[in-house]
Amino acid sequence: MSTFLYALGLWSYRHSWRVLIAWLLLLGLGGVGAVTLGQGTDNSFSIPGTESQAGIEQLNRTFPQASGTSAQMIVVTAGGAQIEGEPYSGAIADTISGLEDLNGILAVTDPFSQTVNGQVSDAGDAAIVRMQFDGQATDVPPATKDALQAVAAELRDALPAGSQVKLGGDLFAISVPGVTLTEAVGLIIALLVLIVTFRSFVVAGLPLMTAIIGVGLSMALIFLSTAFASISSTTPLLALMLGLAVGIDYALFIVARHQDQVRSGVAPEESAARATGTAGSAVVFAGMTVLIALIGLSFAGIPFLTTMGIAAAVAVAIAVLVALSLTPAMLGFLKGRVAGRPRRVKKRKATAEPRRSFATRWVGLVTNHPIVTTVAVVLTLGIMAIPAASLALALPNAGMLPEENEARQSYDLVAEEFGPGFNGPIILTGTIVTSTDPVGLMDDLAADVESLPGVELVALATPNMSADTGIVQLVPTTAPDDPATAELVRELRAQHDRWLDEYGVDIKVTGFTAVAIDISDQLGAALIPFGIFVVGLSLVLLTIVFRSIAVPIKAALGYLLSVTAAFGVVAAVFEWGWLADVLNVTRTGPIISFMPIVLMGVLFGLAMDYEVFLVSRMREDYVHSRKQGATPAEARSIALGAVKSGFTSSARVVTAAALIMFSVFAAFVPEGDASLKPIALGLAVGIVIDAFLVRMTLTPAVMALLGDRAWWLPRWLQRTLPHFDIEGEAVVRELALADWPEPNTTAAIVAEGIGVSAGDVRLADDVALRVERGDALVVTAKDARGPRSLLLALAGRAALSGQARVGGHLLPGRAAWVRTHVAVALLDGSAQPVQDLRRALNGRPRILVIDGVDVLIPDSTHDRAAAALRDAAAATPDLTLVVSSMHPDAARALLADAGWPGTSVLDITVHADPDP
Repeated sequence: MSTFLYALGLWSYRHSWRVLIAWLLLLGLGGVGAVTLGQGTDNSFSIPGTESQAGIEQLNRTFPQASGTSAQMIVVTAGGAQIEGEPYSGAIADTISGLEDLNGILAVTDPFSQTVNGQVSDAGDAAIVRMQFDGQATDVPPATKDALQAVAAELRDALPAGSQVKLGGDLFAISVPGVTLTEAVGLIIALLVLIVTFRSFVVAGLPLMTAIIGVGLSMALIFLSTAFASISSTTPLLALMLGLAVGIDYALFIVARHQDQVRSGVAPEESAARATGTAGSAVVFAGMTVLIALIGLSFAGIPFLTTMGIAAAVAVAIAVLVALSLTPAMLGFLKGRVAGRPRRVKKRKATAEPRRSFATRWVGLVTNHPIVTTVAVVLTLGIMAIPAASLALALPNAGMLPEENEARQSYDLVAEEFGPGFNGPIILTGTIVTSTDPVGLMDDLAADVESLPGVELVALATPNMSADTGIVQLVPTTAPDDPATAELVRELRAQHDRWLDEYGVDIKVTGFTAVAIDISDQLGAALIPFGIFVVGLSLVLLTIVFRSIAVPIKAALGYLLSVTAAFGVVAAVFEWGWLADVLNVTRTGPIISFMPIVLMGVLFGLAMDYEVFLVSRMREDYVHSRKQGATPAEARSIALGAVKSGFTSSARVVTAAALIMFSVFAAFVPEGDASLKPIALGLAVGIVIDAFLVRMTLTPAVMALLGDRAWWLPRWLQRTLPHFDIEGEAVVRELALADWPEPNTTAAIVAEGIGVSAGDVRLADDVALRVERGDALVVTAKDARGPRSLLLALAGRAALSGQARVGGHLLPGRAAWVRTHVAVALLDGSAQPVQDLRRALNGRPRILVIDGVDVLIPDSTHDRAAAALRDAAAATPDLTLVVSSMHPDAARALLADAGWPGTSVLDITVHADPDP
C-alpha cells in the first residue's frame, strides 16, 4: 500500500494540472447530473416488516382515505367566543368546502359532524379541521401546500380580529434542513487553526480547498442519486459535515508531514511522494475505519438510515481519494514555498536549558503521575455520562421546529387547547369482512379502546365504504414523543389476541406516531449489537496495526468513555435544558432516534483516527529504540521514552485536526436543523473529549503504566495476523535501500538473508543469490518444499523475510508489481507440463519462475520444452530463468539446450523433516 501511495504521490506532484483538471471535471459532471436528474430529498420514514408499516400498506389497499399523510388546521376564537356560533361555524363550513376541492385531498373531517368526537375543545372556543392526503408527505405537490396556505389565509381574514388559524400536522412536521451562514464560521475557525499550524496563508488554504472540492463532488453525487433512490434531507447535511471534517484533516496529515520533511532538507518532489506514502497510509486506514462504521449503520435494518450511512461513507471515501491524489498535486503547484514562515526563536543565554514545548511538558506531567491522571479522567468522563441514563429517543415532529414556524405554533396551540395527545393520534385497523354488523362492531371496539389507560378519547371509529376494513382513531393523553405514548402503543398491541378472540378482528396499530415509535424501538434495539460490532472491529483492526493486545483494549475502552460522555452532554442540553438558550435549542425533550447509532459509528471512526496518528508514532519510536537483552528496568525506560517522543512528534497535528473537526461540527449547532443539531453537538463534544482527554491524556498515562508490556503479543498471533503498513515502513525501507545492491543495478534478481517459513517450519533460511538479466539459476535441495517456497516468494506469491530486488523492485513492498511481471509455471504434478510452460511464456515475461522442471527432463518432453524456451528467448533476449529441480545436472543440461549454457546452481538447506 505505502509503495503504491508513494508512486501515486510522485505522479500527482509531477502532473499537477492533470489531477486538478480531472477532479474539477468530475465535480462539474456531478453538478450537471444533480441539477438535471435530481428529484429532491424524501422525508418519509418507514420500516419494512413492522406492524405499523404493514398497517399502512393494508390501509393503502382498502382504506386509502385514512392511509396517507394528514394535516390539521386549528381555529381559536377571539375573546373566548364559542366556535359553534357565527361567524366561525359558517366560515369553517365554507373553508371545508374549499378544502375538499383541492388536488390531493382525499377527505376533510368536519369538527361539528356527529360521527367524529373531540374535534371541538371542552371550552368550546377552538376546533380542529383534519385533512387526509393521497400518499406520504413527500408525495403532496408544493402547489397543494400553497393552496392550503391560501385557504387558511382566507379563513384568517374572514374571522374577527384576534382569532387564530394555524396549519400543522404530519404534512408540516418535518422541515427541510439547509446550510446557513453560521456553518461558514466553522470553516473560518478551521482556516485560522491551519494558519497557526502551518505558519503560511497559502499552505493553510490548501486543505480547505481540497476538502471543498471533495465535499462538492460528494454532494453532487448524493443529489444525483435521488433520481434512483429515496434519500432523506438529513443525509446530505450529515455527509457535508463528515466530508468537510475528514477532508480537511486527511489533507492536514499529509501536508504537515510534507512541510516537516521540506524544512528538514528533503526535496519538495521527493517529500510529497514520501508524505503520501507514509501519512497517506495512515489516512487510508483511518478512512477505512470510518467507512466500516458508517456502513455498519445498516445493522438497524432501517432503509433511510442505511442510505444515510452509505451516502456519508461515499463522502468519506471521496475525501480519502482527494487527499491522496489532489493534495500532492496542489503541493506540486507550491513547490518549495510550502516551508512557510520559520518559527521565531528567542535568544537565550548559552547556559540556559532549551525551552520545552507544551506537548513535552504535558506528556511529562501525565506520565509522571499516571495513576492520578487515569483516575481523574475516568471519574470526569463518568460524571459527564450520568445524564445519558435519561436519554429518550423519538422521531422529529412539529414540536421540535423553531417557535416562529407555523407548524410549531399549531402544535403548541393544539396542545394548549385540546391536550398534547391531539398532536399524535394513533390508528387501529383490521379486516372486518366477516362481521354482520360492521358499524356496531366498530362502536364496541371503540368503547373497549377508550377504556384503556392512556387513551384520552376515540375520535373516529368507522368501517370503510365496502365494510371490509375498519379504523379506530384514538387520541392518547400524552404527546407523540412522550415515553408514555410508546407504552400505550405497546399496550394496544398486547390486546391483539384478546380482541381477535372477542371481536374476530386482527388489529394492527399504525399511523405516523406508531411508525415513529417503531423506528425508535428498532434503533434502540440495534445499539447493543452495533456497539459490539464497532468495539469488536476496533479490537481486531488495532491489534493488526499495533501488534499488541493491551493497546487495542485501551483504545476500545477509551472510545466507550468518549461516546457515553458525549451522550451525557447531549442529554444534559436537549433533555435537561442546560445551555439550551445559548445553543438555540427550541424545545427540550426526546432526541432524534438515530442520533445514538450515528454518533457511535462516526465517533468510532474519528476516535480510531486519533489513536492511529498518536500511538503509531509511539510504536515507531519504540521499535527503533528497543534493544535485545535489555533489563526489565531498561525496557520500561525505553517504552516510556517512546511514549514521550511519539506524543511530542504527533501532538501538534492531532491537536490541529481535533480543533478543526470540532469547529466544523460545532458550527452546525446554533442554527442547525433540529434533527441534525444533537448529532452535531454530540460529534463536536465527542471529538474534544476523545482527542484531548482520552487520546492525549489518558492514553500516555495508561501507556506509562503498562511500559513495554503495552507491546506484548503472543507469537502465534504475531504469525497469524496480517501486516498493515500503517506508518509507511515499506516506503522508508525502499528509500533506505534505493542504492542496494548498487546504484542502477543490472541484476534481474538479487537477494540477501532471505527466509521463507510455513508455520514453525523454516523452508529456506539466510539465502543469498544474484541472477543477471538473461541468465538462469537452478535452486535445489533435499526437500522440494524449500526450492518451491523460495521461488514463489521471489515471484511475489509468498511472504519472505530479508531483502530481495526482483526486476528492479523490492520485496515484499512491491509484491503486487512483481506478481504482475514475473510469470510462474508450476509443473510438478502437471498432466501437460509443456503446454503449461508455453502458457506461462505467452505474456512474454522478462522473468520466468519454473517449479518442478524435472518433469521436462525425459526425452519425450525435453526437446519440446527446450524449443519453447528458445522461442521465448528469441522474443525476449534478456529473459531470466529461475527453476527448481531435484536433479540439478539434468536441469542444467535442459537449460543449456534451450540457450542458457552458463546456468548456475544454488543448493539450499531446509530445516524440516524431508518426509513429514
